[in-house]
Amino acid sequence: MKPNFVFTFLLIIIQQLFAQDQKEIFLADPTIYVSNGKYYLTGTNGSDANVGFPILVSKDLKNWSASGEASNELPLILSKGKHTFGTQGFWAPQLLKEGNYYYLTYTANEQTVLAKSSTLLGPYQQDKVAPIDASEKNIDSYLFKDQDGKYYLYHVRFNKGNYLWVAEFDFSKGKIKPETLKQCFPQTEAWEATPAYPSDPIMEGPTVLKLKNKYYLFYSANHYLNIDYAVGYAVADSPFGPWIKQQDSPIIHRSLVGENGSGHGDIFEGLDGQLYYVYHVHYDTKQVTPRRTRIVPLLKKWEEQKGLYKFSVDTQKVITPVYTNKK
Repeated sequence: MKPNFVFTFLLIIIQQLFAQDQKEIFLADPTIYVSNGKYYLTGTNGSDANVGFPILVSKDLKNWSASGEASNELPLILSKGKHTFGTQGFWAPQLLKEGNYYYLTYTANEQTVLAKSSTLLGPYQQDKVAPIDASEKNIDSYLFKDQDGKYYLYHVRFNKGNYLWVAEFDFSKGKIKPETLKQCFPQTEAWEATPAYPSDPIMEGPTVLKLKNKYYLFYSANHYLNIDYAVGYAVADSPFGPWIKQQDSPIIHRSLVGENGSGHGDIFEGLDGQLYYVYHVHYDTKQVTPRRTRIVPLLKKWEEQKGLYKFSVDTQKVITPVYTNKK
């Protein structure tokens, strides 16, 4: 064999072996929790959304493993039928800690749910198996804790479309205060309803930040099957609004990050102090599912004249997380 042929042959073998040790992650509606120098990733299970929620662990956001160890099967931190509400459609989880317990809020059977565990890796269960609010269907729960200790449940309710709502949340009861329930805003912007996939109004996947006494509500719009599924944000002086949609939205869109259906994720602060947004994209240009997981740095810039932060993402540093069998 000629030297250059040998080198090429060895390179192909190395690439094949490397590919066998890692693969892309297919978690939609993803969220990342940061604790003890590690990242914990969960989301809607791309292989079977009717069994519960898997979890992966990483130290660098790029390479992920099952509970930090080699494994061919992802462990579930919440499983169907094990003291938990729901039989199907386990979607859009969020991890958080309150007091001595960890909590997982999620959607199942088109109802928002809250389960708890004494450990971050679960299992998450319920003392009383029931949804947060059984009065009507509601999905995509996000629990925001304000500086005064009050919690607010941001979520989606249906009315010829998907609309974002907020209510004060009583953590001791695991229920909303129904008298505080308020719709956030209607569909108003062109980017929220593109003709690529016509549908009823859809705004979903909320995440809320509070910075310098301003509330920032990040959300996704368009049908998830739409190639223009994207992320924008609105600003308010109160958890209840009124919300002012920002004209630089969307900040995550296929025209920016280069992949269709980019949206519905969560914000977290990395170990490096950088804000990130974890989200999903379509499988490819011809197929929507299973949706692939992505992570991108979230950039903020203070605008003194307006008295608020403007957000964007670093499109040159999109991370494709991979699952590796290596310890």
